[in-house]
Amino acid sequence: MDFRLTEEQALIQKSARDFAQKEVAPKARELDAEGRWPTELVARMAELGFLGIAVPDELGGGGADHVSYALAMIEVSKACASTGVIMSVNNSLVCDPLWKFADDAQKKEFLAPLAAGEQLGCFGLTEPASGSDASNMDTVAVRDGGDWVINGSKNWITNGPHADVILVFCCTDRSKGAKGTTAFIVPKGTKGFNPQPRDHKLGIHAAHSCTIFFEDCRVPDAWRLGNEGDGFKIAMSTLDGGRIGIASQAIGIAEAAYEKAVAYAKERKAFGEPIANKQAIQFKIADMAMQLDAAKVLTLRAAWLKDQAVKDKGVRHTSESAMAKLYASEIATHVTHQALQIFGGYGYSTEYDMERHYRDARITEIYEGTSEIMRVVISASALRG
Repeated sequence: MDFRLTEEQALIQKSARDFAQKEVAPKARELDAEGRWPTELVARMAELGFLGIAVPDELGGGGADHVSYALAMIEVSKACASTGVIMSVNNSLVCDPLWKFADDAQKKEFLAPLAAGEQLGCFGLTEPASGSDASNMDTVAVRDGGDWVINGSKNWITNGPHADVILVFCCTDRSKGAKGTTAFIVPKGTKGFNPQPRDHKLGIHAAHSCTIFFEDCRVPDAWRLGNEGDGFKIAMSTLDGGRIGIASQAIGIAEAAYEKAVAYAKERKAFGEPIANKQAIQFKIADMAMQLDAAKVLTLRAAWLKDQAVKDKGVRHTSESAMAKLYASEIATHVTHQALQIFGGYGYSTEYDMERHYRDARITEIYEGTSEIMRVVISASALRG
């Protein structure tokens, strides 16, 4: 087993690190405090090819692999979790399903500008009464001649207030359960597609999300993604990859907190010596280092398996992606908690970054599959043998 990065992977990691530390990190605290959408950073990610990293060159993307995507996500999220999740949504939840399931005309019209960063996308699955139960949704699409008419709402839609395109999942035949769900591509400006004001959240303040209402929103059948009834399959396939992005985001947040805690422990003195000399602090640091390394191995394995699945359709990574997302998100919460503890009262102050990392980490256990749902996915795979 070779853990060494390829030349291309190392180059993308370095490019992401340089961008993150020189351009993103200096603005992260301001973005969080003001809740400001990072327009200029999104534009720079487009220039760097970070909004469609794994989409082939000929379709407007970066033509790299998913390991490279995970590495870049870690670096960007380490500097600013909000900027990281904006990047994750466009890559994992929009470009990836369009690449896998769109027809040629849809790839030209929608995927190419999204992968090139000329447009931004969002993913509409969660509803007020349906998040984890993605096969039971109230948003409906009804055929009307050659069109579909969509009515309902989606909430917590990251990128929603700024997105040019939404991939929305609707019930088209309730009698068929999960097989009665269909996916549609809906551009901004379509009559009846109404994004609401942004949500106010505990963390990731600069990554705006919102509720989106669909009120007699008429779309042509040409905007249907995949076959009628394929929506649930498309959603689950998409989330398998999306969980790699969120695992990477969680690692980035945790790594930022860990590195700052280690540096602080060497500087802060108590009882006449640096607190890094105290065994209680050393044990915290040891646990954090171990957990971060384990999370990286799980996440990069899942990304590598996703790359293998591109070449061999028989390769699955559902359980591995769930393991990566579950473990990385839970250790992000733990690591940021322990790092804040090392900082003591200063960690609780908004003058330092630690409280931001602490708040940002918490959402990673919830979106794109809660920790509880990840355990359901993993146990289901294990019990099937």
